[in-house]
Amino acid sequence: MENKENCNCNNNQATATGGAVYGLGLIGAAVYYISVATSFWAGVLGVLKALVWPAFLVYEALKALAA
Repeated sequence: MENKENCNCNNNQATATGGAVYGLGLIGAAVYYISVATSFWAGVLGVLKALVWPAFLVYEALKALAA
């Protein structure tokens, strides 16, 4: 049986880093979308957009690469 104390597995570190990047991006996107909102519902939509900001990032990157 393998001794887990001597395992050099860093899988949790990569997950934590990705979560931190997503979290900071979520906060930044929410602040941006709320600051440019012209109405309450535009702010609500901005918060929803902030939840899926990586999808917008990948879409725009692929669109720029295709051009």
